[in-house]
Amino acid sequence: MSELPPTMHAAVIHRHGGPEVLSYEEIPRPEPGPGEALIRVRATSINRLDLWARSGPPVPIFPWTEPDFPIISGSDCAGEVARLGPGVTNVHVGQRVVLYPSIYCGTCDYCRAGEQTQCLEYRIFGEHTDGAMAEYAVVQAHNLLPLPDHVSFTDAAAMPIAYTTAWRMLITAGQLRAGESVLILGVGGGVGSAALRIARRAGATVYATASLPEKRRLAEEHGAAATFDPSAGPISEWVLDQTGGRGVDIVVDPLGATWRESIRSLARGGRLVCCGATAGNQPQFDIREVYQRHRRIIGAPMGNWDDFTQVMRLLFAGEITPIIDSVFPLERIADAHRRAESRASFGKVVITV
Repeated sequence: MSELPPTMHAAVIHRHGGPEVLSYEEIPRPEPGPGEALIRVRATSINRLDLWARSGPPVPIFPWTEPDFPIISGSDCAGEVARLGPGVTNVHVGQRVVLYPSIYCGTCDYCRAGEQTQCLEYRIFGEHTDGAMAEYAVVQAHNLLPLPDHVSFTDAAAMPIAYTTAWRMLITAGQLRAGESVLILGVGGGVGSAALRIARRAGATVYATASLPEKRRLAEEHGAAATFDPSAGPISEWVLDQTGGRGVDIVVDPLGATWRESIRSLARGGRLVCCGATAGNQPQFDIREVYQRHRRIIGAPMGNWDDFTQVMRLLFAGEITPIIDSVFPLERIADAHRRAESRASFGKVVITV
């Protein structure tokens, strides 16, 4: 690569607020330290972390802490290695890469067992560090996965957070098997649309909820057997009607406030897998509806390195492609946030840099 500029453009958050507080500005370019690499970011994508970095969460959510402004968010990152810090040997300058965004110690019992997201010092790139909503970003070099030339930066950047989380929920934690049935709540979101892709590839029958007719149409176009408007009545009654009174084997619930209906939608021995609380973090339900029917509730907020590499290799092999709603340049970051927050978006909103 040519000589690097001393400054870069970035989307900077100086205070909480609406999309209008996002500032596209020129700031000093960072330098990588020991074990780090400087990435020339080519694409990133918007996750709930980015929206809450800007707005703050709607209610206090464990383990949320107030950030130190200014913030550069962006946990998904695909680009090229621009510079190496001391001691880095696993990648080289100019190499195309995609980032696993979990930051971990590597030495605790959980890390040694391969469960990086359970690390006692667990952090997330783009939430606890400056992220990829910038022309350059400093990352842990050991978290980089080589990106084949035939895979676009746009597709790669849509995958790490949403698809690794969905893989963890369904495959690693939920142990989904071919022939089982899955209910996905909020199928139009990043995790929801990723779960739809992964569940269909695994051979599952998928039922899904979405508030708008266009989202329900798109979910069925991408393989959902049937869809439901959650404002039309109890979700569980619809699921039981669809399944002949049996219920589904797995419910993917990133919403939180919907647990009562999620639990009632499960078959005996079914699994509720959860990764978020975007609609509320204190659901009300009867625990007897869990243990009396041998149901399980499984937390799966993000996958480990193995989950990440498995889902990325499916992308590399052409077996899974991300559902992308729209693509914006970084200078239109405010418009991208508006699209991601709109009820109309379906799939990932990607940012090119």
